[in-house]
Amino acid sequence: MTDCRKVFLDTAPLIYLLDNDANYIQKIRLIFTELLEAGITIVSSVITCEEYLVFPFRTNNREKIAAFCEFVSDCGIVLRNIDRETAEKAARIRAEYPYFKGMDALQLASACLPGCDVMLTNDNQLKQFQEVRCITVDGWEPGFWSGGRQIED
Repeated sequence: MTDCRKVFLDTAPLIYLLDNDANYIQKIRLIFTELLEAGITIVSSVITCEEYLVFPFRTNNREKIAAFCEFVSDCGIVLRNIDRETAEKAARIRAEYPYFKGMDALQLASACLPGCDVMLTNDNQLKQFQEVRCITVDGWEPGFWSGGRQIED
């Protein structure tokens, strides 16, 4: 992908990285290394904060809470708030894709509005969305962010 400037980060890839998911940790580290080395802007939303932080708050795991906040800061991840414009965009998305969940529609709207080129997720259903290219961690191949091979989802 040669013209990727902004990538929206869905919650699952972040969980895989921060929780060292045995099935995905090697691949997700490569993905983030390429993203950061290519200087691509990473965008996410407060939905990702909410979804990731539930378990650390439930278990009072201050280390995981701090690790999340530090990661977002160190990587310069832009966190979008859910405002009226985002909510209305999410409603339009759900009107067109009625089988998408509300949280997914909010994430997609949060990817569309700042002009993200790609959404990194691991939800195959979201690949049907037409406004932003959704790729999965499973479908990603090395070189994607740096202009190398294009993936076929």
